[in-house]
Amino acid sequence: MKRLVRKALRRVGWELARFRPESCEWAQLMCMLSAHGVDTVLDVGANTGQYAKNLRDAGFKGRIVSFEPTSGAHSQLCRVARNDPLWTVAERTAIGDWDGQTQIHVANNSVSSSLLPMLASLRAAAPESGFVATEAVPVARLDSVAVRFLKDDKSTFIKIDVQGFEKKVLEGASNLLKRTVGLQLELSLTPLYEGEMLFQPMLEYLRTIDFELWALIPVFVDRRNGRLLQVDAVFFRRRVEE
Repeated sequence: MKRLVRKALRRVGWELARFRPESCEWAQLMCMLSAHGVDTVLDVGANTGQYAKNLRDAGFKGRIVSFEPTSGAHSQLCRVARNDPLWTVAERTAIGDWDGQTQIHVANNSVSSSLLPMLASLRAAAPESGFVATEAVPVARLDSVAVRFLKDDKSTFIKIDVQGFEKKVLEGASNLLKRTVGLQLELSLTPLYEGEMLFQPMLEYLRTIDFELWALIPVFVDRRNGRLLQVDAVFFRRRVEE
């Protein structure tokens, strides 16, 4: 009977499974944040607030500060966050390694929008991700803008989902990283955006600044062949052994 129900649900795009905290990505993330006493999360590349909403649903009660550059997503983000007194949406801006102005490519599916050109490999794997417009946006370093939002925070965690621009965000946050306990980055296993730093080089780079890998979460799979293209990688600062 269970097998028949499972098959019927899968035909309409649903999966029925017993909840297991150790296999739930959000429960696992909450466990890691709690273990490190995280009280503030910087949500860089917030889109319409999906990440922050999932954090809240998982039980995170600290402060969230979201950054989003595209106008359409930023408007939705502001509406979603307005009734949460501990969720702040920064003014519309891209985050990078300089302070100034730039152009962002806006994707048809919104979540694939990027400051970097998209490669054919991504368009082939996800045709709905193609760019449809460009927008002029301010760009700023986290070192420049985060100081306005971080006050009595004791333990800061930074989530970065900027479609290939992750290394530039980190380079613009060299001072902030000194007071950051953890990071979550969306990283590609194969090139999807021109000039992005892939998973293995990023792993090696973060090791040089004392962040070690704690978890990997599958994010984007090529539906044509099952190949894993992107993961969320969670890192925490390496602790000195006593």
